Amino acid sequence: MSSTFPALPLDEVELRPGRPPVLRAESTGDAPRWAAGHREALRAVVAEHGCVLVRGLELRDVAGAGAVFGRLSTELMAEKEAFAPRRTYADGVYSSAQWPPNQPMCMHHEQSYTLEFPGLMLFACLAAPDQGGATGVADAATVLEELPTELTERFEREGWLLTRSYNDEIGSSLVEAFGTDERGAVESYCRANAIDFAWQPDGALRTRQRRSAVLRHPVTGRRCWFNQVAFLNEWTLAPEVREYLVEVYGADGLPFNTRFGGGDPIGEDVVRLLNEVYETNTAREPWQTGDLMIVDNLRTAHSREPFEGPRDVLVAMADPVRPSDCSPTFEVTVR
Repeated sequence: MSSTFPALPLDEVELRPGRPPVLRAESTGDAPRWAAGHREALRAVVAEHGCVLVRGLELRDVAGAGAVFGRLSTELMAEKEAFAPRRTYADGVYSSAQWPPNQPMCMHHEQSYTLEFPGLMLFACLAAPDQGGATGVADAATVLEELPTELTERFEREGWLLTRSYNDEIGSSLVEAFGTDERGAVESYCRANAIDFAWQPDGALRTRQRRSAVLRHPVTGRRCWFNQVAFLNEWTLAPEVREYLVEVYGADGLPFNTRFGGGDPIGEDVVRLLNEVYETNTAREPWQTGDLMIVDNLRTAHSREPFEGPRDVLVAMADPVRPSDCSPTFEVTVR
């Protein structure tokens, strides 16, 4: 390592209850070079703690943040099957999902419903909001341990089912989710990714995909509650939003919803319990402009809290992992 960059004082990672690990860095004016020089040390911190917030790099623009993302990752990924629109700044560099600022994005693991999901999530805050907007984190192994055994065993047996109905008003459109609205291309993607699909009389697409709810971390071997069961469920929506969507699209036509893997509905009580356990185990730290956060996407769930004022947080998904690498509780059959 160049003498310009002394070894990171890993014993100085700040560990406080209710907060993610924080590492304070001294800005050198060249954040990408700093990141390259400390890449292995930073990844070691994430391997030990599941995530780290790096403060002091003074990230200010897309080019600099994107270069940092590239230095810290093995491979930046293109998003597929997006559940909400994003702005694309560069290959693998995106805005946060476009979600109403007054509505929370509950705990989830990014793209846990895909057959190739990010092993690493990277966030860079270019402009902190006036109030709120923290990216909370929660340890997935701890969440699994604190959920009722009977519930987790059912999810391990059955997995979870994601249903989606695509339209041009709510959630991602066909083009935003699949990169095209050409039927043949969409159908080919669905077949290759174990997604059941049906075109509706009005031309809209509905899909169903069954995935494991519990995976084993490919490095540590720890079992993790890894899914988006609560986040994409109808009962997580604000009551007035849910009522509006049901009225407009019908109970079976919601933009997204989740069920037990066997097809049974997931009750409001189950979703409330999941979110309560997440909240009990949430660590949060308000963003400051210039911050960087690195998150192990399998071990650590993340959220986005409501906010006021402008908020500009860039996102990258990196280091792809397949469920087959993580001892899934059942095999997904690709047609």
